[in-house]
Amino acid sequence: MTLTARLRALLATALLAGGLAVPAAAAEPLKIGFVYVTPIADVGWTHQHDEGRKAVEAALGDAVTTVEVASVGEGPDAERVIRQLAESGAGLIFATSFGYMNPTIKVAAAFPGVRFEHAGGYKRSDNVGTYLARFYEARYLTGVVAGRMTRSNVFGYIAAFPIPEVVRGINAFTLGVRSVNPAAQVKVIWLNSWFDPGKERDAAEALVAQGADVLAYHTDSPATARTAEEKQVRLVGYHSDMSTYAPTMQLTAATHHWGAFYTRVAQAVIDGTWTSSDVWGGLADGMVDIAPLAADVPAEVADLVARRRAAIVAGSLHPFAGPIRDQSGTERVPAGAVMDEGAMLGFDWFVEGVQGTIPR
Repeated sequence: MTLTARLRALLATALLAGGLAVPAAAAEPLKIGFVYVTPIADVGWTHQHDEGRKAVEAALGDAVTTVEVASVGEGPDAERVIRQLAESGAGLIFATSFGYMNPTIKVAAAFPGVRFEHAGGYKRSDNVGTYLARFYEARYLTGVVAGRMTRSNVFGYIAAFPIPEVVRGINAFTLGVRSVNPAAQVKVIWLNSWFDPGKERDAAEALVAQGADVLAYHTDSPATARTAEEKQVRLVGYHSDMSTYAPTMQLTAATHHWGAFYTRVAQAVIDGTWTSSDVWGGLADGMVDIAPLAADVPAEVADLVARRRAAIVAGSLHPFAGPIRDQSGTERVPAGAVMDEGAMLGFDWFVEGVQGTIPR
């Protein structure tokens, strides 16, 4: 026993002999890492995840510490950052972009004591869980609003990458639109980028030039919202309420909410009850919702949307209930059936009413 250890032992004995309790060592806070694919802005995909991080801090206080790393590319950069977080003592890491899937799986294999949660992926292991929100539920409702508010019956949709999550959102929006406006057409432009304000603006302007009087999107900058406001066409926002950028043109927005989920996961890791799982939460779970409707949306439209929202929450309405036809008119989901979750998660075709192709 070293001299320091002997002194500690003598001190503890003396304290106990004097009737004084030896305080237990305080538990180390859980260090949580968050990896973001785009910059942290005041709106957007990454903003909503960072709001979730802040919610964890507010809920769990001194039991956690968090660190975020933004603008991390999908690929080698992601693996490097995730590995550095694990090496620095993070006990839980949220990898918040689809392209982080393989880097997360690779790093997790080298750090079996660290818990990982990957957004949007389909690969899991003993220490890797996956999660996503049912964005399509909110997308469908925003489509109902947009379908009743258009004048041209032409909608523009700016899309990032041709992955199932993005295709699913386009299809849900289109089904919502055409449920109240069967003549509507949704035109899609692909960007192959999550965050490129210049490309987003160019695409928005091109769609307006093609007759679109409502713009929707699946990208991460406010460029589409700004363009909608400048061109005086209506906007359906995404990720966040975009009314700051389109105060007179936003109809509503499909919004994301991660705080409660992130807090539950962190608490489970602290409690030692965390297990790998696949979470896909929607309106009923508070993981998605829609922003307040614009003031000029008629009361009967607002009532219709409220009723359909309640029906989705209750399980009596599903956005992907048949009959559903694809672009060629072929029936893909028959009447009375609901598309199974595996097919929804692997969406690689467009529904009737979408103009555009899916790059292969």
